[in-house]
Amino acid sequence: MNAPCRILITGATGYIGRRLKDRLLKHPELAIRILVRNKRKVSPEVLPKVEVVEGDTFNPEALREALAGIDIAFYLIHSMGAGKDFEERDRLSAVNFRDACIGAGVKRLVYLGGLGVKETASRHLLSRIETGEILSAKPESLQTIWFRAGIIIGAGSASFEIIYNLIQKLPLMVTPKWVKTKTQPVAVDDVLAYLEAAITVTVSGNLVVDIGGEAMSFQDMMLRAAQVMGLRRLLLPVPVLSPRLSSFWLILFTPIPYRMAAALVEGLRSETIIQNNHASRHFPGIEPKRYESSVQAAISELEQDLVISRWCDSSTEPFCDILHQDDPGTPILRDQRVIPLHGLDPALVYSAIKGIGGSDGWLAYNVLWQIRGFLDKLTGGHGLNRGRRQQKELRMGDALDFWKVADLKENKRVLLLAQMKLPGKAWLEFDIQEDRLVQTAHFHPRGLLGRLYWYSVLPFHELVFKNLAEKIITRASSITPTKK
Repeated sequence: MNAPCRILITGATGYIGRRLKDRLLKHPELAIRILVRNKRKVSPEVLPKVEVVEGDTFNPEALREALAGIDIAFYLIHSMGAGKDFEERDRLSAVNFRDACIGAGVKRLVYLGGLGVKETASRHLLSRIETGEILSAKPESLQTIWFRAGIIIGAGSASFEIIYNLIQKLPLMVTPKWVKTKTQPVAVDDVLAYLEAAITVTVSGNLVVDIGGEAMSFQDMMLRAAQVMGLRRLLLPVPVLSPRLSSFWLILFTPIPYRMAAALVEGLRSETIIQNNHASRHFPGIEPKRYESSVQAAISELEQDLVISRWCDSSTEPFCDILHQDDPGTPILRDQRVIPLHGLDPALVYSAIKGIGGSDGWLAYNVLWQIRGFLDKLTGGHGLNRGRRQQKELRMGDALDFWKVADLKENKRVLLLAQMKLPGKAWLEFDIQEDRLVQTAHFHPRGLLGRLYWYSVLPFHELVFKNLAEKIITRASSITPTKK
């Protein structure tokens, strides 16, 4: 009996990595190992099916452990929006991973990067090109298959959420001139199909594979997506919208935070067109989906509340990281509410808590929550319109409006880490005890400004947090218990 092919997936809790992991787990002939910064972000039902190594590409010991005995390694890491030094971090990460692969005797490295040419690429696209060059720089020791994709269309992708939200909210859009820039969008399922096929494809030496569908402008993408959604939309390109103004436009009407919006706008100003025919030559069995089909598939996933992953899942991003954030410690300031359960099953209370936020809102004083979300957006934060992956279910690391799920203990605890702009660090904790719900807002202020902020919002806490706890109990009492 042949030994299974041993696969390592980095970025396995990110947008592409999580979906690729689920896809490859359907193949019993593959043994899957994942490298993650936080093991608790891996779904409990997945843990028995994979090997998990905690660490990152800056940790030599973790890399050695992760790559030991591996045949094929997937590198699905990049630093979109991750600080001013992202280029240097991307370089170091790529060098570390490549050299560790060579040291471990890995046969093939598969990398997903971005389309573009150096002469016109944005900083982020240029960094992704440079990453591919570094990973493939030693073909005599390590074979690299480097896929290059443009805009990825799928439920939860940043690009699709921008398109979907703008079309839903704005019948008339005044747009910058970069909406005429050409790109070649690709369905997320096609990206996964290429990555999966890279495991078995026969090819000698390194290979760069540009993937994508029909060439079109961002304006065409918007108008054709609107047709799929049954909406009529008018776009008016004007030459006066600067990248900065375009970024503010995006953060007001989409879930994307300013730093990511700015990076995306910079990238959209450069053409991202396929430069080779290697996809059709080496992967003839994959026929890219039509753009309209990929949009419809993404919308169906949204409507059925079956979104597998989102752009903000990755723990490599500073605004998505929950590592070591599951314990607020001893807060300097806190607001605690204790509400009796009146005999309610704690499981029903847990279910009610898991359903707050997103399209269902915050149960009481939603206007105050919306004002806070709008102010957060204006200062470069997430705001409420980041929403959530699914409306009724949560998992570790999920975004929930301007919170992040930092801890879950079934029928006992939900801990949310604040990711709005604050002069300090904050958590919102729901502790379900046998006879009561204890809801606590924890706050570690940063200097005098943090303390002033806390006391200035206390009157709103009296309205918002007291009513939130009470409404959760009310909602829990209306839930029909699931028959066992």
